[in-house]
Amino acid sequence: MTQAPAAPKAARRRHDREIVALAVPAFGALIAEPLFLMVDTAIVGHLGTAQLAGLGIASALLVTAVSVFVFLAYATTAAVARRVGAGDLQAAIRQGMDGIWLALLLGAAVIAVVLPTAPALVELFGASDTAAPYATTYLRISALGIPAMLVVLAATGVLRGLQDTKTPLYVAVGGFVANGALNAGLVYGADLGIAGSAWGTVMAQYGMAAVYLLVVVRGARKHGASLRPDAAGIRACAQAGAPLLVRTLSLRAILLIATAVAARLGDADVAAHQIILSLWSLLAFALDAIAIAGQAIIGRYLGAGDAQGAREACRRMVEWGIGVGVVLGGLVIVSRPLFLPLFTSDSVVHDTALPALLMVALSQPICGIVFVLDGVLMGAGDGPYLAWAMILTLAVFAPVALLVPVFGGGLTAVWGAMTLMMTVRMLTLWLRTRSGRWIVTGATR
Repeated sequence: MTQAPAAPKAARRRHDREIVALAVPAFGALIAEPLFLMVDTAIVGHLGTAQLAGLGIASALLVTAVSVFVFLAYATTAAVARRVGAGDLQAAIRQGMDGIWLALLLGAAVIAVVLPTAPALVELFGASDTAAPYATTYLRISALGIPAMLVVLAATGVLRGLQDTKTPLYVAVGGFVANGALNAGLVYGADLGIAGSAWGTVMAQYGMAAVYLLVVVRGARKHGASLRPDAAGIRACAQAGAPLLVRTLSLRAILLIATAVAARLGDADVAAHQIILSLWSLLAFALDAIAIAGQAIIGRYLGAGDAQGAREACRRMVEWGIGVGVVLGGLVIVSRPLFLPLFTSDSVVHDTALPALLMVALSQPICGIVFVLDGVLMGAGDGPYLAWAMILTLAVFAPVALLVPVFGGGLTAVWGAMTLMMTVRMLTLWLRTRSGRWIVTGATR
């Protein structure tokens, strides 16, 4: 990072209060997605290993379909926060409405692509004959919930930019409870199997989207912001998010490659990979809570023209990221023997997952730095650099991961490649923040 004098204690305490006030509620909201997946994994896992393997493949595709558009949240948070810092709330909310309209258009397009191509997508992942039918069923049903999830992303970005992470927390808690109850009732009570899990999640997703829309519409009316779609605004929103889309596509390609390699190692490996990936996602979202605070805080400081405040906040958030990463890694090591039986009773899956989980635990401090600096640069609107950095990371990761079936090492080697990937990301992000080129002040970048 750019060298700057150490912030006085009063400034550090102020940054700590800002980080905690935004990050703690953001954590509760962020873990909704991995918790949804963990609930699905636990419920489906007890139906059988083939069903769990099918869920692992389908969920990787679904998370990709949603996550490639995560710029709807990230870019909106940064843009709205800058305008908040500049004191223009009406323009801030109008910017958010453009993102919501874009989310609806993109959601409809994704459904049109996924429904007819579901069997081919599952086959592309190398699913076994026993797992493929379950993966196809779950994928087709769950795809219907994608528009709702994209609206949730965009509306969440609006509220984060407004420095409100509490409302997303309340919605996430309600959605998680509804998802668990619906899944259990439909899978076991209605005896719908894996299809019941998919339908329960879709219903919970649309309920969350409805609540978010109600909150954002009320805010728009309060500040006199138009609710109508604006073609120019939607187009500008899409253009601003394009670099983050490239960045996210590269990241999703990394995760898809990891799952595809695990699938080719066997059903036990991909089942274990699905369990580990669920935990990794939960840990990632926990760290991303600090990054979300970073997006909102950095955007606000830069919008207000306070470059020094942005530097100091960045430095303090990195310290938080390292500390939280150490704690999370320790928790994973301690809880490994207790964690796996929650998802499956298959001893082969347990034995496959245990050493890979240790790899995940040791990498958490690195992950802490990565997620925080990623959030800082997003808050600064430094999307083009993030895109190029992630393309470089993909170029390093892909050949290493694809050679695992050739040279051996099993699932542990796959997660070793994931640790290498996070290390490369850390280096590229650290070099950028140290340069200071991300610091551009004003209501727009």
